[in-house]
Amino acid sequence: MDEVTLDWARRIAEAELGEALPRRWAHSQGVTARAGGMGQLLGKDATLLAAAAVLHDVGYTPRLAITGFHPLDGARFLRDEHGAGERLTRLVANHSFALLEAEERGLREELAAEFPLLDDPLLVDALVYCDMTTTPVGGRTTAQARVVEIIDRYGADSLVGRFIRRAAPEIFSSVERIEAALAAQPR
Repeated sequence: MDEVTLDWARRIAEAELGEALPRRWAHSQGVTARAGGMGQLLGKDATLLAAAAVLHDVGYTPRLAITGFHPLDGARFLRDEHGAGERLTRLVANHSFALLEAEERGLREELAAEFPLLDDPLLVDALVYCDMTTTPVGGRTTAQARVVEIIDRYGADSLVGRFIRRAAPEIFSSVERIEAALAAQPR
């Protein structure tokens, strides 16, 4: 993936989120900024991570919310309307342990069949790290604070609240693995 593709991803995300959902757009920009620090760790996949980071929440856009499950709606939009590549759409579809939320929504088989989890643990963890250490308005936070914020926003007993509580141990593990990998990088 190259800079042209990243520019394409930014234009799509801004067009879909910029006016319709400015907080989501701010979050997506913050997630992308976090991805910008992963170049040395990810090498050639750093641009793919940045494209997935800027596009990961595009499925929240009201006109795209077909199922109401933003990872699936966003990945379908990217694939069907823009011909996005398989690795990008699979990252968007499965970001931040979306398969667990899909299960809560009765969409697990559909998501897994259409967009199987990418077999690249470092890249998957990197997107979790970028997403779950960015506030809803694009600032930096800890994964623990982000999980609390999500539970507070949606409610502990809501579908999203149940999902995020189930996913929290996996989220924290992903973040810890990326933090360790980043700390081990030569300076």
